[in-house]
Amino acid sequence: MVTMYDVLIIGGGVVGTSIARELSKYDIKVALIEKEDDVASGGASKANSAILHAGYDPLPGTLKAKLNVKGNEMFDELCKDLDVPMKRVGSLVAAFSKDEVESLYKLYDRGLKNGVKKMSIISGDMVKEMEPNINDTIVAALYAKTAGIICPYGFVIALAENAAQNGVEFIFNQEVISIKKEEDGFIVKTQSNEYFSKYVVNAAGLYSDVINDMVGGKHFTVHPRKGEYLILDKEEGYIANTVIFQVPTKMGKGILVSPTVDGNLLIGPTAEDIEDKEFRGTTAEGLEKAILGAKKSVAKFNERKTITQFTGVRSVPDVEGEDFIIGESDVKGFINVAGIESPGFTSSPAIAEMVVQILKDSGLKMAEKDNFNPKRKPVIRFNELTDEERNELIKKDPSYGRVICRCETVTEGEIIDAIRRPVGAKSIDGVKRRVRAGMGRCQGGFCSPRVLEILSRELNIDPLDVTKFGGKSNILTAKAKEYVINSCKEILKRGV
Repeated sequence: MVTMYDVLIIGGGVVGTSIARELSKYDIKVALIEKEDDVASGGASKANSAILHAGYDPLPGTLKAKLNVKGNEMFDELCKDLDVPMKRVGSLVAAFSKDEVESLYKLYDRGLKNGVKKMSIISGDMVKEMEPNINDTIVAALYAKTAGIICPYGFVIALAENAAQNGVEFIFNQEVISIKKEEDGFIVKTQSNEYFSKYVVNAAGLYSDVINDMVGGKHFTVHPRKGEYLILDKEEGYIANTVIFQVPTKMGKGILVSPTVDGNLLIGPTAEDIEDKEFRGTTAEGLEKAILGAKKSVAKFNERKTITQFTGVRSVPDVEGEDFIIGESDVKGFINVAGIESPGFTSSPAIAEMVVQILKDSGLKMAEKDNFNPKRKPVIRFNELTDEERNELIKKDPSYGRVICRCETVTEGEIIDAIRRPVGAKSIDGVKRRVRAGMGRCQGGFCSPRVLEILSRELNIDPLDVTKFGGKSNILTAKAKEYVINSCKEILKRGV
């Protein structure tokens, strides 16, 4: 039997989940389908700069410019409702020569045209007061007070939880393999199921061009652009107080140095166009380029304090100006939301509102719900509680008294809650993204076995079936006792 929906969203990144939450305000049947085992697990939403951009960089008149500025202004209320940590630390575009100062004025003028508030060009001395560790060659900077930092995957997870609370269905581990246009909707097939929907929203990131081609829409392409990053220990978190950019190039905003919302230091990204959409590795050359580039801004950080590195892959649209591709295609009822590279994360709430309006204009009847709840159930973060609050919590639930991740002070109670929540964790990385177990200095060396044990118990699955990130990424391959016995039997069989 084919499941029927009013709207089916393809893609569980920040754009897809933003649209899902926005649609959950209406009395319609909505589902989000994702090929991975979790939201924010396959694309750019889990691996990016974690920055809320002010909006001075996009060309005036583009969708990027309009949606960046509007989206930025929406995050205070969203983060409050969804209980997501976010800090308005501001950003600096640093000029280290007189030639670069000219670029600052161009960005400033562009920001004014885009409607960016609270911008100013400040002297090198003023920059040094704000950023004591910046290199002495600083001449001036463009300061944008509305820029901020956030946990990107935490925001996506919060959107998904709230959307699910308000009735959106989430379908995981289902890769779309075909879409057929019918008179009154679409038949969407995966490797094992079939779904019918009146409308389809294509938010498939790097694969949005592939999904568009399935339905026969006007052809476009997106190509991957990789960026390599390093995250340094919290000991290095003092290095930067704001997001420090360099003067941008045609490849992007350049190598940045930024605090993270959790107190670490982030440097990167590089920018390199590649062909492989699945590439997620790091290279010695790329990481060295990120380090050397960052030292143009701040030379004082210690790269030996790196605790992890990663690569993010952006979906760059092959259209003039590399603007977002958002709108109903020439196939009625099929909405493309493609090529959402930077500042896509910041733009995502405004993109969601735009998509809702497109659906309304296309004929979807959408009555607002009386019982929409914009607030997610608050998250308990044990390491942020006072001793009194911790003691009270442990009295109510002793599982909060057992610390599983020592580096980040994450308790068993927090992990259990992360698994049991709507759209809960189902893998080691799913837990990691929700509560930071495994994100500290030892990168899971101590806590991963205990997290595996808790996942096995809470999901009622064999420990052998627990994965790192879904699919075939199983952590364990065999039980030690059974492995030894079977190995001995095999040796005896061979007569050795």
